Amino acid sequence: MLILSLTYKTSSEEADRHMAPHLAWVKEGYDRGWFLASGRKVPRTGGLILAKGDRAEIEAYAAEDPFTVHGVADYEVTEVALSTVIEGLEALKD
Repeated sequence: MLILSLTYKTSSEEADRHMAPHLAWVKEGYDRGWFLASGRKVPRTGGLILAKGDRAEIEAYAAEDPFTVHGVADYEVTEVALSTVIEGLEALKD
């Protein structure tokens, strides 16, 4: 599993200006079968995406996020080899 942690480099108002294309990019990640869960950090300093798939492909995809392209946020990608999950979350281990 991959954890994509994005951190805003600009104000949340600037992030809001690019939110619609960013959300379309997120939807495409789900459509490709890569993204499992996503949401905002609290407090709102960025967001987090749980993903599965080829790390190089997903990192290249993150570079195409409108937030990345417009300098709104940076991504940090962490790969985790989960060994135990609760019932119903077995897909996270793949």
